[in-house]
Amino acid sequence: MASSLWWCWLWLAMVCSAEGATKRFDRMYLGDNSSELGGAYVGGYSVNANGSAGTEESGSTSVINIPGDFVLGGLFPVHKRSVTSAPCGEIQAQRGIQRLEAMLYAVDHVNANPAILPHVRLGASVLDTCSRGAYALEQSLEYVRAFLSHRDAGEFLCADGSRAIATGVPPAVVGVVGGSYSTVSARVANLLRLFKIPQISYASTSAALSDKSRFEFFARTVPPDNLQAKAMADIVNYFNWTYISTVASSGEYGEQGIDSFQREARARNICIAVTAKLPHSSTPAHFEGIIRELQRKPTARVVVLFLRVEDARQLLLAAKSLRVAGQFVWIASDGWGKQDIPVLGNEAAAEGALTIELQSSPLGGFDDYFRQLRPATNRRNPWFAEFWEHAHKCRYRGHQAKVSGGDDETGDNKTCTGDERVPDSAYRQESKIPFVFKAVYAFAHALHKMLEDSCAHISKRSRRIRCMKTQNIDGDTFYKQYILNVSFSDERGDLVAFDKRGDGVGRYNIMNFRRHVETRMYEYVSVGHWSSGLSISENDITWAGCSHVTPTSRCSAPCGRAQIKHVQQGDTCCWLCTSCKPWEYVLDSNTCTDCGVGWWPNKDVTGCFRLPQQHMRFDDVFAIVPVCLSTLGVIMTVAVMLTFARYIDTPIVKASGRELSYLLLSGFLICYLITFVFLAKPSTMVCAVQRVGTGFGLALVYASLLTKTNRIFRIFHSAGRSAKRPPFISPKSQVTITLVLVSVQLLYTGAWLVLDPAGTRQHHPKGRRDIIVLKCQRRDESFLLSLVYIMLLIATCTVYAIKTRKIPENFNESKCIGFAMYTTCIVWLAFVPLYFGTFNSFQINITTLCVAISLSASVTLLCLFGPKMYLICFHPQKNVQRQTTRPTSYSKVIGKRSNDNGQLQPVVASPLFLFSPFHGYP
Repeated sequence: MASSLWWCWLWLAMVCSAEGATKRFDRMYLGDNSSELGGAYVGGYSVNANGSAGTEESGSTSVINIPGDFVLGGLFPVHKRSVTSAPCGEIQAQRGIQRLEAMLYAVDHVNANPAILPHVRLGASVLDTCSRGAYALEQSLEYVRAFLSHRDAGEFLCADGSRAIATGVPPAVVGVVGGSYSTVSARVANLLRLFKIPQISYASTSAALSDKSRFEFFARTVPPDNLQAKAMADIVNYFNWTYISTVASSGEYGEQGIDSFQREARARNICIAVTAKLPHSSTPAHFEGIIRELQRKPTARVVVLFLRVEDARQLLLAAKSLRVAGQFVWIASDGWGKQDIPVLGNEAAAEGALTIELQSSPLGGFDDYFRQLRPATNRRNPWFAEFWEHAHKCRYRGHQAKVSGGDDETGDNKTCTGDERVPDSAYRQESKIPFVFKAVYAFAHALHKMLEDSCAHISKRSRRIRCMKTQNIDGDTFYKQYILNVSFSDERGDLVAFDKRGDGVGRYNIMNFRRHVETRMYEYVSVGHWSSGLSISENDITWAGCSHVTPTSRCSAPCGRAQIKHVQQGDTCCWLCTSCKPWEYVLDSNTCTDCGVGWWPNKDVTGCFRLPQQHMRFDDVFAIVPVCLSTLGVIMTVAVMLTFARYIDTPIVKASGRELSYLLLSGFLICYLITFVFLAKPSTMVCAVQRVGTGFGLALVYASLLTKTNRIFRIFHSAGRSAKRPPFISPKSQVTITLVLVSVQLLYTGAWLVLDPAGTRQHHPKGRRDIIVLKCQRRDESFLLSLVYIMLLIATCTVYAIKTRKIPENFNESKCIGFAMYTTCIVWLAFVPLYFGTFNSFQINITTLCVAISLSASVTLLCLFGPKMYLICFHPQKNVQRQTTRPTSYSKVIGKRSNDNGQLQPVVASPLFLFSPFHGYP
């Protein structure tokens, strides 16, 4: 009695512990998904120890038992989840029967393979989960019951004192293959972990199952959803879709998957317009409501789906009924993959979709194996007859289970013979078949390695075989040291291995659902793949409407060059574009930054470069006229100097005043040469020479002319009042006066250099920061102010020229000076407004200044020295001294002297004689 109570207590503790762990998981990850219905069961078949088929009632569950030295459990969704009070719905041909038969095929394959587990037979114990977590958990108790029975049955004693022997005990399993849905795997894993039973899933992809603190003995041959989510985010990012919507199924698969995708999307600056979640018991109205919600954001054309296959189909049905085909671009997870179920009858609504499918090749040999199965011979699969009835829409003799379809749907009372051919419409190798095969082989390789290590010390073959067959498997060691370290290549050469979290290698195919151009039939076509990185052929993709133009999905158009975003409040993917200022560059998508003075944005407005400094160059077009004028002026000035030097003792040269003439010619030469200084690149020295040279050259010219005109005026003015010679008319005096006048300009310039030292500066014409002109460090107004003294000399000289305009023609030098002054005044009156009006164009400004200075010098040079050069060169006979005998109206008697006869006669002197440099009193 005590032993019986202890057994009941242990059983209750086990179930409660498993249920408690499962409910905690459900509350954390599945929300209300745990509130699933319990249900009834279906009778089934088992295989006896001798391998013969027979009927067995194991409680009320259907189970496949294939005997072996070591048994693998198997969990498969043979039936769909029921929408009524029944525990199971209609049979699933692909996800259920095909995957189940794939495990049986893999077990047969291992047993026939002499390289794997030699002398050891692998068995199987397969259960139906009915696509429900709660039902799967209850079914899995069979594995735990076998574990407890094998371990504790010997502790019971019979009435006669003998030990109890358990009867009807299911075989103990070394591991479990499954489940399919992540919800099922999570619940079963919480139970199996209590007894350290390893589990390898072939289809559960939830990222939460990688957490070893909760699922210590879980592994899978498929990668987790976070890798799938990363692949989907890479696809969205590749096509530059920045504004999208998401729809997820309730439960661990959809919610965890879409959460992973949203994290990846945010890391790529992808915004989510609508985030929709389907409730557990969704009706068509729910799906239509989600479609309408998506339509409220028409610019978010791309919709990312993490849906179970049933939900994907219902969503496409809603899109079809609302006539929104072609409006959305679906990016679907492997829940849709390349299955026909979602798109059957919804082809137009699904056209152009990109779906994710686990990368795998069809399992070789399985198609032939499956097609040759018949209900009469496949007695080890208790659900195969039901599948046969469903596939052929008939009723198989001797089978009492309800047929999905058949009589109930068509009213046809056709009977199956069992020899019907499996139609192509009823069979296509399901995508997870290779992963079921890999899961079985992963267990086989790990078990093979563990048995070899455990029995390696036994040399005798028979004893080593016996050791292998009877070896006790410790689940903790088996999982951590062997399963996680297993590594092999499948028949296609693909690597099968697990990382430290028990996850499989992440490889995906990118499928495009499209319409064939020629056959007009819809099909899935591979357009790329993902394995740690995306590789996709954009040209092979056909979008909705047979278009090859990539659709857009963004709230706002990308800002153009030199523009930044002003994000609207509450929606980071919707913005207004504003332009940066011309001198700013784009620091980031939201910030313009000033390049700084002397810098300018580059062509892409992503950085700045130093602006080249502009200055006048000798090869500029604007420099041609000043250079030509200055060069011609220098030649003429040098020619006059050389001519005067050669004819220095002739009357014309003497009468011109040799000293002042040389000062004048020196001033002309400086005025012409200063042009080349203005055209040189500004520097401290060049700027200083510009200041000094301009004033000095002009002062030398007009101070000399002023001295000349003043001397002429004083001579003729004093000749009418007195015969006495005016003071300070000697050559030495004239030179001294000229130098004094020039020194005033030099003193002013010197003070200017002290108060405002010469240097260079950067100038921006018209405030334009994209142009830098290298100029001298002086204001243009101050430079013009420095020429005020020169203008005063010109004005004074002009006044004297006017006053001496009526002298006789024989003394016409004053008239030449007057003409030169009049012309100079005109030149400078034109220069001043031109100079002030061209500040924004340094080329015109400098050209105007150089031309004005050269013209002033040229006019004076031609007027004063042109007639003299003409007489010296072309009329040398006139360049002789003449004796004046007849007084003119401007003659004056200056004394008397005796002639040859002793008579006194008057002596007449002309003004020219009086101011001639060679004049002397007798």
